[in-house]
Amino acid sequence: MSNGRAFWLFVGPFAIGLLVFVYVPIGWSLLLSFFDARNTVTPTEFVGLRNYADMLTDQPFLSSLGTFSVFAAFIVPLTFVLALALALLVNQISFMQAFFRSVFFLPTACSYVVASLVWKLSIFNGVRFGLANTVLGWFGAEPVAWTVSTSPPWYWLVLVTLRLWLQLGFYMILFIAGLQRIPQHLYEAAWIDGARPGWQTLRYITLPQLRTTSVAVVLLLLVAAYQAFDEFYNVLGTDRGYPPFARPPLIYLYYTALGSGGQDFGHGSAGAVILTLLIAGVTLLQGRVITR
Repeated sequence: MSNGRAFWLFVGPFAIGLLVFVYVPIGWSLLLSFFDARNTVTPTEFVGLRNYADMLTDQPFLSSLGTFSVFAAFIVPLTFVLALALALLVNQISFMQAFFRSVFFLPTACSYVVASLVWKLSIFNGVRFGLANTVLGWFGAEPVAWTVSTSPPWYWLVLVTLRLWLQLGFYMILFIAGLQRIPQHLYEAAWIDGARPGWQTLRYITLPQLRTTSVAVVLLLLVAAYQAFDEFYNVLGTDRGYPPFARPPLIYLYYTALGSGGQDFGHGSAGAVILTLLIAGVTLLQGRVITR
């Protein structure tokens, strides 16, 4: 068998699946965004940019974008710092290093749906015998309705801790891989020159050598923050009592395109394109700033 035939034998099924299930739906969604597509994926009424204008003036959609820009600005640096700290700690120890890597990475293999249900029904279930309220009870505090739309909005604590638990291990592994690529002779030369282990070597050797890894981690975190769906859908449920900004953009677009009020694929597709352009723009800007 020739190399060309062997190549397409292995790559062909993946390429076909990628074309059918990724690129064709993306292209069709872009096409639908220019049509009045209600309850049909084969519309005939061309409306141009009207769907985009409607979404850009839709206050709930704009509120979700604005709030989740703040959410991304919060969760991205928090995850970055904690993942880097864990990577530095695990990379320094010489005893049971593989064990600690596995322990911190294990939550990454957990389903977002399963983790969301555990957080909602066991840890932050809002009743007195829930884990979080049991701990509060030890200090004499009253039980808190964690996942109910109240003031203050405690559900944000549930969502943030859930997201951190699920993704910290993955980015820790990325940082460990970057740390292991740093030549040890740089640290040895720094120690000979009088640099003290700790902040000086971290600032002048470790962080500059992790620049490429840091850029990749920030970009992945940023995209993941705007793509939040599973934990919000399963923790907050379908209750309409939550304010619009408590829903991520994907949840709002899900209800727009597949909600009980009708399948509005035109506005849903336009919102998806706007969200994609926003993520791409912020990602390029973030990458350029970090690189400089």
